[in-house]
Amino acid sequence: MSRPGFLLSAWPWRSAAYLLTGAVTGVAVLAAAVTAAAVCGALAVVLVGLPLCVVLALGGIPVAWVERHRLRLVDGDAVTGRHRVPTAPGPWAWLTTRLREQATWRELGYALLFAGLLWPVDALAVVVALAPLSLVATPPLMATIGDGHEAKVLKQWTVTTWPAAIGVAVLGLLLLGLCAYALGVTAGARAALTRLLIASRDGELSAEVVELARSRARLVDAFETERRRIERDLHDGAQQRLVALTMTLGLARLDAPPGPLADRLAKAQEEAGSALAELRELIHGIHPKVLTDYGLGAAVADAADRCVVPVDVDLELPGRPEQAVESAAYFVVREALANVARHSGADRARVSGGHRDGRLFVEVCDDGRGGADPSTGSGLTGLADRVWALDGRLALTSPPGGPTLLRVEFPCELTEATDRFA
Repeated sequence: MSRPGFLLSAWPWRSAAYLLTGAVTGVAVLAAAVTAAAVCGALAVVLVGLPLCVVLALGGIPVAWVERHRLRLVDGDAVTGRHRVPTAPGPWAWLTTRLREQATWRELGYALLFAGLLWPVDALAVVVALAPLSLVATPPLMATIGDGHEAKVLKQWTVTTWPAAIGVAVLGLLLLGLCAYALGVTAGARAALTRLLIASRDGELSAEVVELARSRARLVDAFETERRRIERDLHDGAQQRLVALTMTLGLARLDAPPGPLADRLAKAQEEAGSALAELRELIHGIHPKVLTDYGLGAAVADAADRCVVPVDVDLELPGRPEQAVESAAYFVVREALANVARHSGADRARVSGGHRDGRLFVEVCDDGRGGADPSTGSGLTGLADRVWALDGRLALTSPPGGPTLLRVEFPCELTEATDRFA
């Protein structure tokens, strides 16, 4: 409406069509509602009308469907309903799903409001907006003045001369332009009200965000559960078989006489030992047992002992966070220490953290060369994704020349008291 060509565009006509069809549809909805209510009331005496009351409660669904399609006259954005898909096929599942939905009752409320109040407003707006057309039609009426006739404008003012008729026509054109803008404002307000009641995009977005957050939490929990299962199967299955194989090869080597056979058995035992060491390292990388048994503090201390760079640990936790947060925090620390060992050239590093104001925070700092860049494939992007999946935050400060500071925070609460590791 702020564009100069609004009056010459199709939008005033589309606004008028939207309000005019609203008036017609409202009359039809009012007639249908009154008829259905009368029929249900009459049949309720013999209990036949009670099931029809359920059908009457669903009457807002077709009205809302028509209204969403009518919105296309004045709204370029597509509008969809907020009804859920039934959990099972069949009419009974569909009926129970619709009756339990908030959207069904909101649409019923909109249908009643539409039938009782909104359609008269639509009709009144159209009548008022088209009233100036009678002023524009005055000059043709003045064609009869030469025969001794006169013309009346809106049945109030008498026009007897051509100058007066032309002035009235110009006034009618100006008023018609103003009414076109008023018509657009009214149609826009009606469309906004319809969207708010039966197609609120903000409500849909909020519901989708909540469902997305829940789905993400379920995926994180499922991932951690699967990680623990793999670690347990490797620890209790493949690792024990390799231990038994190593012992069997050792016994066979003792029983074998000196010679090529004994040398091959010794070589096989060494290879089995190497495979066992690699498997244990893999198990530790998937999910270390110390993290499960003793918590984040002990697991971070163990990771610090394994790092080739000396690491000071000052991590004080009065309890244990939830499993997903604890696992994510540990792997962030482990990946950060791996980056320190591989890329930083640091002489010393420090891991500190704690829990404050409902948030777990962990910091990893080193005195290396700095200049850490996620685009170089240092694993920082993957860490950020892992932290974000739990609504956490990751901040990295790494100027050229160092030092480098990595800080992560997770919203969580603590349970189960643990010790301080420093």
